[in-house]
Amino acid sequence: MRDLTCRDVAEFLMAYLDQELDEAHRTAFDRHLAECDECILYLRAYEEAVRLGKAAFSDPEAPADAIPAGIARAILAARK
Repeated sequence: MRDLTCRDVAEFLMAYLDQELDEAHRTAFDRHLAECDECILYLRAYEEAVRLGKAAFSDPEAPADAIPAGIARAILAARK
């Protein structure tokens, strides 16, 4: 198996975290992470984003359609 690039890591990150890669691909992924500080930072940021996303919806009492006004404004501003 060839060595993975940073682009490969980004493309297969979800499969890696969900432990869906076969052994050869996971080994190549781990080897790349062992040598690439940028991909380690990317992986950590991705994991944090997933954690924050889950935490945002962890309150079962919160209405599903309630979006904080600041977030709604930011989304609308980004569309312009």
